[in-house]
Amino acid sequence: MTTAATAPGSRALAHPGCEEIRLEGVLHALSDPMRLQVVRELAATDDELSCSHFVLPVTKSTTTHHFRVLRESGVIRQVYRGTAKMNGLRRDDLDDLFPGLLDSVLTAAVRQADRLGGVATG
Repeated sequence: MTTAATAPGSRALAHPGCEEIRLEGVLHALSDPMRLQVVRELAATDDELSCSHFVLPVTKSTTTHHFRVLRESGVIRQVYRGTAKMNGLRRDDLDDLFPGLLDSVLTAAVRQADRLGGVATG
């Protein structure tokens, strides 16, 4: 069953429930360099970040697509606060479902960036 995250007076966005999150969907979402960059930035803070915080070298519509893939796979939770769409990493849910996966992917991304001379995306 898909759930919606809501705040008073805001539009609801559909999110998968924990029982709907699939490993292959999470891995697909994390396989794209732009989406991995978003996840790395979210993992570096305990706070939510607005979509406008992220500076990705792609069009606005492509950025929107990347956030939708991350949300629909269960990697992030999005909620509108006023006019801002806020993003938070669903770390607890992912760690419960796939222990160690997120940390392993994030560690590998840092190692790859170091190996490629600080280039975080491919």
